Amino acid sequence: MIGFSIEERAIMLARYIIDSKDTVRGTAKKYGISKSTVHKDVSERLLKINPALASEVRVVLDENKAERHIRGGQATKMKYSHLPNEKKK
Repeated sequence: MIGFSIEERAIMLARYIIDSKDTVRGTAKKYGISKSTVHKDVSERLLKINPALASEVRVVLDENKAERHIRGGQATKMKYSHLPNEKKK
């Protein structure tokens, strides 16, 4: 991420999130920056730089937030899927 201005970084992160539908966490991991930085860039800074792009990324972020509980359930299911099913008495 070195060599980009804050404005360029915010726009690049927003476009990535919109195109890939990735989460803030996934975006942070891909670009090697903190979740806080990604969130601040696309939620606060982008509003001042490009409000139209900010509203597009907000749709994806809201979608991800709404689906968060489903992903958590799937992760838990995968975590315990290798264990044998035992009936509780």
